[in-house]
Amino acid sequence: MLSSSPSSPRLGSPSSSRSVTETVNGSHNFTIRGYSLAKGIGVGKHIASDNFTVGGFQWAIYFYPDGKNPEDNSTYVSVFIALASEGNDVRALFELTLLDQSGAGKHKVHSHFDRSLESGPYTLKYRGSMWGYKRFFRRNMLESSVFLKDDCLKINCTVGVVVSAIDCSRLHSIHVPESDIGEHFGMLLENEECSDVTFNVSGKKFHAHKLVLAARSPVFETEFFNGMDEDNHVIVITDMEPKVFKALLQYIYTDTLVEDEDFLASSSSCMPSLSDTFAAKLLAASEKYGLPRLRLMCESVLCRDISVDSVANILALADRYHASDLKSVCLKFAAENLVGGPEVIENMGIENGA
Repeated sequence: MLSSSPSSPRLGSPSSSRSVTETVNGSHNFTIRGYSLAKGIGVGKHIASDNFTVGGFQWAIYFYPDGKNPEDNSTYVSVFIALASEGNDVRALFELTLLDQSGAGKHKVHSHFDRSLESGPYTLKYRGSMWGYKRFFRRNMLESSVFLKDDCLKINCTVGVVVSAIDCSRLHSIHVPESDIGEHFGMLLENEECSDVTFNVSGKKFHAHKLVLAARSPVFETEFFNGMDEDNHVIVITDMEPKVFKALLQYIYTDTLVEDEDFLASSSSCMPSLSDTFAAKLLAASEKYGLPRLRLMCESVLCRDISVDSVANILALADRYHASDLKSVCLKFAAENLVGGPEVIENMGIENGA
């Protein structure tokens, strides 16, 4: 007769898991222009930033020029961060920074990151819940400080939303490097190996590969395989500068923009013709060859230069090259910043729509 011992259980292969609690962080910069005009708005009334997303929730910065507390009698300005979307018991860390605009870097910072909190992260229980400071800064001191320049304040807010999850992947993981296909195709373009077409741009020769160009651009595909004599190995480009065409080829082969000071630098609003800028010329090339992502990259660069002086010219450029996202930004800027914005747009002969 066989007997078994209850004191020696048989164990299978052990398993493991790990709970990881961490913060998902994100920041938002809020610029308040016309501070002196905002004074007198009333105690408890605020100016709000655009909503921004961190950790799957919407947030907004609230600035109270006359303070949030009636008992302070407008002695202080108040700053708060608010939960702007639906959520229950959202736990988060916060950092509010009033930026020193003198260049000395002596910012006024209230931060919960990198320090121990007695009760842990703060909990915002519902939409509209706020955290911040009723007495953020004494108003008369603020108005004579390095934080106010050209009647403008700049506030940065960082939110760290607390999330917890069971993480098994980090126990046994294999690192996968970033894609390097762009580097390989870039070398193919640079070395001119197996090239089968040459472009003559104002006397400068560029050697390329029909299959690569056709795969990336429907215009090149039509030219090479549907309409052009395949024996024609030299193509003359008459409507583009060599520098712009080189940037176009680099994008086609590597999906990246050329690192060029002329492209990255801001275009002056006093420039005789905005179409003479490098970004505008590359935008025209992207439209000509049917490259929507390159067009968006150019739109993004041009968007940085929108101002009261330049918006009309940039809007005209966007309309000419069907840059719908840039056009939408221009129209919104004009409506918010120009007196008679819609009439100005109409007088330019551009429809108020993207």
